[in-house]
Amino acid sequence: MTTEDFRAAAHTAADLVSDYLVELPGRPVWQPMDDTARRALLDAPLPAAGRPLADLLTAIGQDVLPHPMGNGHPRFFGWVNSAPAPAGVLATLAASAMNPSSAGGDHADVHLERAVVRWIAELVGFPHPAGGGLLTSGTSMATIVCLAAARNRAARRAGWDVREDGLAGLPPLVGYVTGETHSCVRKAAELLGLGSRHLRTVATGPDGRLDPAELRAAVERDRAAGLLPFLVVASAGTVGTGAVDDFDPIADLCAEQRLWLHVDGAYGAFGRLDPAIAHRYAGLERADSLALDPHKWLGVPVDCGCALVRDTEELRATFSLVPSYLRDEAAGALGWFSEYGTEQTRPFRALKVWATIAHKGRDGIAQDIARCTAIARRLGELIETDRELELLAEVQTSIVAFRHRTPGHDEAIVDALNRELPAAVQRRGRVFVTGARLGDREMLRACLLNAATTEADLELLLAEVKAAAADLQP
Repeated sequence: MTTEDFRAAAHTAADLVSDYLVELPGRPVWQPMDDTARRALLDAPLPAAGRPLADLLTAIGQDVLPHPMGNGHPRFFGWVNSAPAPAGVLATLAASAMNPSSAGGDHADVHLERAVVRWIAELVGFPHPAGGGLLTSGTSMATIVCLAAARNRAARRAGWDVREDGLAGLPPLVGYVTGETHSCVRKAAELLGLGSRHLRTVATGPDGRLDPAELRAAVERDRAAGLLPFLVVASAGTVGTGAVDDFDPIADLCAEQRLWLHVDGAYGAFGRLDPAIAHRYAGLERADSLALDPHKWLGVPVDCGCALVRDTEELRATFSLVPSYLRDEAAGALGWFSEYGTEQTRPFRALKVWATIAHKGRDGIAQDIARCTAIARRLGELIETDRELELLAEVQTSIVAFRHRTPGHDEAIVDALNRELPAAVQRRGRVFVTGARLGDREMLRACLLNAATTEADLELLLAEVKAAAADLQP
């Protein structure tokens, strides 16, 4: 391959991607792949001989781009998957061309990561001591990083060195969550040897927020039983309804009881930028750690999460291990990023974060987020005035939880219908919505992360839900 071959292919790729993004809103949001197209990808043989770059781009245009997940479309309301920010798309190409390991050293990606981690902390109003955070693959990994630091602090206070001795012999460490806490917290607890049995599910109030009185009672019961309470996980936007916990009373209790307060802000923490809902986040800055995803509401291309920790030394003490072949006498006081998490070879995530934030600026990001929350509230209003639909929770951020009423049917039939509705709507191809359970009820949940979504898109969503419901009912 010559330099000119690559240059020509790069121009073709730019046109291919540009055409895809421009044409996307006019296409179906998502449709099932036909069997032939699916098998062509699944059963592709290992090639013996290589193919020219031009042929590869043709194949991508014909076999891959026509079958998206749908999350770039303004009528995609599923899960918490944003459209990619154009600046981040372009920066991803440049980062791939450089292809460094961002573990440490004196090169651009390392310094840029320190800058963008600070930017992220500033955006959400979280304290940021030097070295107090790093980029990760997503909030799932960021949660492991933060909870590992919490575990090590608790063990040390109990006179135990977890890194040297493990957990055997230490009384069980107990954490506190709610029924709406993201599953990544349980996965982290299991992986870190804490055990899901020692995650207590604390009751929430009618607003879906953790109840501090119930939390206190649970902590006191566990202390009386000889266990070691050490962690509370609060939410800056649950995945089910977008509920934001009341941080100040939780932080008060954690300070009194010497518990680590971790906040799951994967989706919702950036909501603090919207003046209309910023009050909901009061006290967020008092947490010991915060995990959040720039690849959600900011639109940074996947993958990109972020772990922020108030005490830099707790984080470094949990992970730092510098073998002789990685010594860097010029690393400075902060050392390498690989001392603050589990990854040694780390991709250059910082450039797409930098480009996304720098392109929009704080004001542009805040404007987009405010647009999303406003249109989510409008969707809630439309649902409340529709006799076929029921709003299940206050719209606190930009997630709307609702269901089809199905008048005249018992609860089992209503539940069965709402369980089938998301897939039925998706197959129609005009909008994409997903489902979940809220308490003991099946529901639909619309997540609005795309500032290009219009009220007409909302009206189409509700029309499609009702049409799909009519098709499913006998």
